[in-house]
Amino acid sequence: MAKLVIEGGQPLKGTIHLAGAKNSSFKLMIASLLAKGETKLNNISHISEVDNVSQMIASLGGQVRLTAGGGIVIDTAGVDRWVIPQKLGEVSRASSLFLGPLLTRFGQAVVPLPGGDAIGRRPLDRHLDGLSALGAQIKSDHQLEAKTAGLYGTNFKFSKSSHTATEVVLMAAVLAKGKTVITNAASEPEVDDLIGFLTKMGAQIVRQGKNITISGVKELQPVEYSVMPDRNQAVSYAVAALATKGEVIVNNARAEHLTAFLDKLQQAGAGVETANSGIRFFWKQTLKATDITTQPHPGFMTDWQPLWTVLMTQATGESKIIEAVFTHRFQVVEDLVKMGAGIKFFDPKPKNSERFYNFNLVDDDPGNHHGISVTGPTPLQGSEFSVADIRNGATLAIAGLTASGKTVLNQAELIDRGYEDFAGQLSGLGAKIERIG
Repeated sequence: MAKLVIEGGQPLKGTIHLAGAKNSSFKLMIASLLAKGETKLNNISHISEVDNVSQMIASLGGQVRLTAGGGIVIDTAGVDRWVIPQKLGEVSRASSLFLGPLLTRFGQAVVPLPGGDAIGRRPLDRHLDGLSALGAQIKSDHQLEAKTAGLYGTNFKFSKSSHTATEVVLMAAVLAKGKTVITNAASEPEVDDLIGFLTKMGAQIVRQGKNITISGVKELQPVEYSVMPDRNQAVSYAVAALATKGEVIVNNARAEHLTAFLDKLQQAGAGVETANSGIRFFWKQTLKATDITTQPHPGFMTDWQPLWTVLMTQATGESKIIEAVFTHRFQVVEDLVKMGAGIKFFDPKPKNSERFYNFNLVDDDPGNHHGISVTGPTPLQGSEFSVADIRNGATLAIAGLTASGKTVLNQAELIDRGYEDFAGQLSGLGAKIERIG
């Protein structure tokens, strides 16, 4: 059990270099199982989610080792098993992504139900429906059991866009017989990073907007590939700079991955300068309250919503924030209110809820709120909390840097799933932060 102890009130200043994207790093590791031999990934993010997937690959007979340059090599030559132990799925949502590669290699797979962040239900119906359309038979109880006599190309339309489900179908379709067309596919940059990786391995994939066409090939080859930079980390350090009235240059940040976020910063009056090498974020004036509604890419990302919430506590006026991607992602609100934030819940009333929300309405609970109003600017006061998930922990840490006094975050190891040396990176920008344990 790790703990972060933070003394607030210090503007962050300096330069930071982004590691590889969490939501790309571990998925490319899994996709490497589609080829036999050694695949090398550069700019990998050394986070606990990568460690979790390394253990899963090892449980199948594969090997993962570090390289001298900080990358990793995944050797799949020894993979001879198709069952991932139940205990390895408790803290990771990666397990369902193994279904395609294992079905391709062995015609069967047994994996744990995905675990991970407590941000509301993450139904697997879109994952399993896509695999079933390709020819898999799946049983879902306390684990996922899948079998197939062969995967065959198909036409499949997602009723609602799904980042991970698109990747699940992609990995199953690249070696299926025939052509697969995915309609209403997710358009996140991490999905395109997976497409780029699979294409380099020899897959035949063409994207046209939200439609993806995959022509199955007989085999894929191991390759060397550099993981895209982490846009969620970029937003986190940008918010930390602005909330503390500082100035941070985020090297390797790609503006094309952050369009919705940068647009909102412009509306809020934040200082932003883009260059080929990265983006400079700096405080130049009191921020203006700015509304956001989370949406799949290219909209405002759900992972950015808690971070935006803490930033708006320092903006003038009332900001309305609507969460339309997950059923329950306002866990940080109670803690921010405890720190002195002026936040109230409200329930949006869209004309067509089925179209407006990207989650399945049947998975929602009556007590869930999907909107908050944030009134600022409000001085925050440090306190003690337990981290609930990755982005919750990062948000509370940034709130602690903004606040006066001391903030203590217990269960800080949960932040490690998405951030490499988070405390060390912030400390390098001048933050008074100490990790214990």
